Amino acid sequence: MLTERVLSRAVEIAQGSYFSTDPKPVGGLPGPVEGRPYMLYAHVPFCERLCPYCSFNRFPFREDPARRYFKNLRDEMRMIAEKGYDFPALYIGGGTPTILIDELCETIDLARELFNIKEVSTETNPNHLIPEILEPLKNRVQRFSVGVQSFDDGLLKQMDRYDKYGSGAEILERIQSINGFFHSLNVDMIFNFPSQTEAHLLKDIEMLKASGCNQTTFYPLMASRSVATALKRTVGMVDYGREARYYEILSRELSDTFEHATAWTFSRTGGGMIDEYIVDYEEYVGVGSGAFSYLDGKIFVNTFSLRKYGDAIEAGHQSVSLGCKRSTLKDRMRYRFLMDLFGLKLDKREFFTEFGTTPERGLFPEVSFFRVAGAFATDTAEEFTLTPKGRYLTVAMMRQMFANLNSLRDSARAGLPEDERQLLFGDGTPACADAACAVAEATDKPLP
Repeated sequence: MLTERVLSRAVEIAQGSYFSTDPKPVGGLPGPVEGRPYMLYAHVPFCERLCPYCSFNRFPFREDPARRYFKNLRDEMRMIAEKGYDFPALYIGGGTPTILIDELCETIDLARELFNIKEVSTETNPNHLIPEILEPLKNRVQRFSVGVQSFDDGLLKQMDRYDKYGSGAEILERIQSINGFFHSLNVDMIFNFPSQTEAHLLKDIEMLKASGCNQTTFYPLMASRSVATALKRTVGMVDYGREARYYEILSRELSDTFEHATAWTFSRTGGGMIDEYIVDYEEYVGVGSGAFSYLDGKIFVNTFSLRKYGDAIEAGHQSVSLGCKRSTLKDRMRYRFLMDLFGLKLDKREFFTEFGTTPERGLFPEVSFFRVAGAFATDTAEEFTLTPKGRYLTVAMMRQMFANLNSLRDSARAGLPEDERQLLFGDGTPACADAACAVAEATDKPLP
């Protein structure tokens, strides 16, 4: 689709001048602005098995370093509380947050003590859908998200997930077994993987419906430039030309059971917690090694080094870098435009209150492009809403934004101390050069 290519390139250029390829250390995060809502994100960077292509901060699980890390994570929460922050919601991502269930529970409990947390979301993998992990979380977590990616055994093998988590049928059975256990059960899926056919996608949708989950998030395959190269070398080039068609299939085939909650999240009729916290909270604070914060138009990045992170927290301060080159009013307006449309509606009155101008004046090229492309279903003095084409264009913009964020993660991880790089890469070159490694970076949950 020509409009998608033009839009993706425009986002890549605009954000290329925003994101930094050389994050600069700062003294710490700024304090909160009175009356402004924030969300708390906590990162747990441990996995039982790794893929070296993954740009999310993650390390091989070992119990002693992980327990030290959780203690430091809680101490960083205390630092954030001392700055005056409060949060109604906590999102825990990874890595694998459920890697040490006792530490995770202690961390959630402390967050509830420090802040007015009303909703807790956490991610997990299919092999952790077992009673000893689920029972302690039942009264602590409102939204549980399981990373499935696909129910197709062939695709699971290519993604190196079959041996880890079992067949698609086994994963489906585990998900069905926990229906009703949590207020909201989300299943993460992907579409437009190079070897995925329309038949694969339709089968995934059929099994997804049978799972009984009340929410699903279908992410388009997102790859930074380094991962795109690896994908092309192993399983083939990502075909963005068919992405719109696959998205159309998703929207059509899910519509009898689910409705759009965001451009790529679908909830069963009757609702549930929305998967993407960035829809409800424009600004968020990230704690933990490799976590991102977005505050007052600026991106902040916590150190990707576990050792530097632990040493800094134990010395009583954060190890944070500024991950953007600049923060202008135009940058903030573009971010708000994208996030609101991703959430399916832009309230023009709220936009004017925030920025002192209308979206038509402040973002004339962007609004004009969407109008010419037929992206707006509603275009009144009060709001923009999206046509099906507009929803897809928003998905394409989000996919490009997260690809740019993955490149920033790649830059941050390039600065790891040599011993930590050896832990991930062996002799400094990827220890795995097959499709599974390349796909892992592009299919893991993309959290800013």
